[in-house]
Amino acid sequence: MPLIPLRPLLETVDKYHFAQGAFNVNAVAQAKAAIEVHEMFRSAAILQGADLANGFMGGRTDFQNATLEDKKVGAKNIAAAVKKYAENSPIPVVLHLDHGKNFDSCVAAIEGGYTSVMIDGSSLPFEENVELTREVVKYAHERGVSVEGELGVLAGVEDHVFSATSTYTNPLKAVEFFRKTGCDALAISYGTMHGASKGKGVKLRKEIAIAIKECMMHENLFGVLVSHGSSTVPGYIVEEINALGGNIQNAHGISIEELKAAIPCGIGKINVDTDIRLAVTRNMKEYFAQHPEKRNSPSIGGVYQLLEEKREQFDPRAFLPPIMDTVMYGMVPDKDRAELVEVIEKGVKEAIGTLIVEFGSYGKAPLVEQVSLEEMAERYKRM
Repeated sequence: MPLIPLRPLLETVDKYHFAQGAFNVNAVAQAKAAIEVHEMFRSAAILQGADLANGFMGGRTDFQNATLEDKKVGAKNIAAAVKKYAENSPIPVVLHLDHGKNFDSCVAAIEGGYTSVMIDGSSLPFEENVELTREVVKYAHERGVSVEGELGVLAGVEDHVFSATSTYTNPLKAVEFFRKTGCDALAISYGTMHGASKGKGVKLRKEIAIAIKECMMHENLFGVLVSHGSSTVPGYIVEEINALGGNIQNAHGISIEELKAAIPCGIGKINVDTDIRLAVTRNMKEYFAQHPEKRNSPSIGGVYQLLEEKREQFDPRAFLPPIMDTVMYGMVPDKDRAELVEVIEKGVKEAIGTLIVEFGSYGKAPLVEQVSLEEMAERYKRM
């Protein structure tokens, strides 16, 4: 079925009180696997491409330096892949821009085929954040595209998003932000962190989410709260990577128990990226350990060389430049490439499948209304 905007899925989440995992993808194979595992659990899917993931999918292997033109190409490539596997899928699929850096990045994503965007103005003063988000909302809603904003600053590192310290979201400011911008969802800072090193025993400030939702109910405002930086960083995968020659230190995630406890408090969308990165990297390392003859393969040997050279890395984008035709377009020219793609897909499914069950979205796909962008644009006009 065609891609849908985020809003109908948010309304379902809000009505039935579960959380929808939102999973970042950086390659055609990852998009395919993410959709397939959601189908298996009869869950709707939110696939996310981060702003710099668009640059990577546009062929910029040094994606930290991606230009707007790179992002435009990459947005189209990600959208083409997601649409390809979603068009015959029985589940609703949303393609969401994660951490849009500015207005132009959001426009590039929308023009490329995204059905939802996040504009991250959290580093700006409140009124400037409101103005930027309002500008994106106006442009996006006219096209039926949903919008997520952010208020409060998360510590940690993810692509170009970096902060050494966190600033918790003020609940009253969050309500004001929803009212002034008209955004559909809001990422809040309540104790999560970007990246793999979140510190042991993180305790989420669930009272922040409760206060926001209570105030919004009193004012009859709609909006779903989003938990960024919510990867669980499975310890067993980190251990397996290190046993295979990796060197990942001080890696800790948010516990499943903490995340699940936040759902009844108003958290309806939970972003996960690092877990997928770890599972895919572990699988690639394991593949070459079990098939040493593939290390010199003309097709995939370059991936092995990068895995060996960059032992402290766990982001698959560090290892995939030798097979960018597969990353960007899904091309599988030979048996070796097919085998590597298969282990990448299995890693994605392992990481995502567990969380679909834990967050409670399994079996909920039939509850989500199928709404086209054109229909959603008309609804936004009446809101």
